[in-house]
Amino acid sequence: MTDDDDALRFLERFALLMSDSGYPRMAARVLSALLIADDGRRTAAELADLLQVGPSAVSGAVKYLMRVGMVTRERDPGERRDRYRVDPTAWYRAAASSDEVFRRFEEGARDGADVLGTDTPAGARMDETRRFFAFLRSEVPQLLHKWDEINGEVR
Repeated sequence: MTDDDDALRFLERFALLMSDSGYPRMAARVLSALLIADDGRRTAAELADLLQVGPSAVSGAVKYLMRVGMVTRERDPGERRDRYRVDPTAWYRAAASSDEVFRRFEEGARDGADVLGTDTPAGARMDETRRFFAFLRSEVPQLLHKWDEINGEVR
């Protein structure tokens, strides 16, 4: 077993973790392939070769990853081929943008608790859901600020 074999096994394990968490399978494989590249960049042809898939599979995955803000496209001066790389702020921005999702769940759960009444088991569950998402909305910004402090960054 070579280091390359170990890296490929890790790539597939990490992609599986991501796909189990909701990422489309091919997008998870492409993102994992970019994450394990020393310079964090690969061409579409390199991705297709590494993952042993066709160009259309890579193209669809890259389009998805670009749309959700995880990957950017760049081209070196004088080069004809685009390179794709993981946006270094992607995870941060994903966490920061979660506020809108949390807010919708909080509001939806509030509506459920109002309709069902918090004195019922179902209404109590909805109220707990509301309180959970309210908690996340208050804590995530503090966690991101702490992350910035640890990394010496100011956003």
